[in-house]
Amino acid sequence: MDSCDRRVRAYKNGKTMEECKEIAESMNPDFKSQIDKNGKVLWTEILEQVDHDELLYKLSLKYLRRDGYDIGNYKIPEVKKFTS
Repeated sequence: MDSCDRRVRAYKNGKTMEECKEIAESMNPDFKSQIDKNGKVLWTEILEQVDHDELLYKLSLKYLRRDGYDIGNYKIPEVKKFTS
């Protein structure tokens, strides 16, 4: 049975999964600075900044959650720092 090799599959604009991960990682410092400045960043703002690329959007949220941010949910579509 043939399977897709995820390392060479082209996503939006012909990027591989690894390239998308690198781009999402490189955009996260901008999102973090927006959160520090404004207290939060809306999901729609992230979506606009990644040029409506769904994979970059999801990876950005994943990496923000990994770095200790509250990424919200469908009722609260915003990313902010966890409050203690």
